[in-house]
Amino acid sequence: MNYSHEVERMCPVAKGPKHGPAPIPEEGRWVKAYDVKDISGLTHGVGWCAPQQGTCKLTLNVKNGIIEEALVETLGCSGMTHSAAMAAEILTGKTILEALNTDLVCDAINVAMRELFLQIVYGRTQTAFSEDGLPIGAGLEDLGKGLRSQVGTIFSTNKKGVRYMEMAEGYILSVALDENNEAIGYKFVRLGKMLEDIRHGVDPKEAYEKNIGTYGRYADAPKYIDPREE
Repeated sequence: MNYSHEVERMCPVAKGPKHGPAPIPEEGRWVKAYDVKDISGLTHGVGWCAPQQGTCKLTLNVKNGIIEEALVETLGCSGMTHSAAMAAEILTGKTILEALNTDLVCDAINVAMRELFLQIVYGRTQTAFSEDGLPIGAGLEDLGKGLRSQVGTIFSTNKKGVRYMEMAEGYILSVALDENNEAIGYKFVRLGKMLEDIRHGVDPKEAYEKNIGTYGRYADAPKYIDPREE
């Protein structure tokens, strides 16, 4: 190690007590993190690309510094969706430090990794106070039945008003309007569950009808519109 001339000329001053790292909460324990392997936790974070045309939600389950589980959800950019396929393969098996310094193909995914890294190393994870954290595979619980990301797609104009096209429940088939043409409910189909039923041998028509539901005062409406056609 090289020292400058100024430092070489300095006289030594003894160091006082060694102040270690402050303990952080990790999976129900207080941990003084000295190395990457001291870090554990499950958490979520979001990232965005430079033109901010799309966003990524990233969920990581870290055990002893190693990413054991990754869930990558994307919105608003077709290129990012393809990048997510690569990122999901890249992330697992790496330490969180390796992942932070790995090109995850898309800016939005890289930013999400940065945000998660900060949460994880500062003990701000979702499992900070959960004893032993969550098992590998817990990230799938965010997807719900049918293992499909929850997506909301709502379009509106000042002239023509709002159009609900997809909500947490599923794909919107029709929107209910009252006497004042105000939205009071909607009919939807649970795409994830419908496709799951079809994969398991249920007739497509039966699976479709089985997974239709309504929300709000749908049944009482005097008028219904197709949000994509009307």
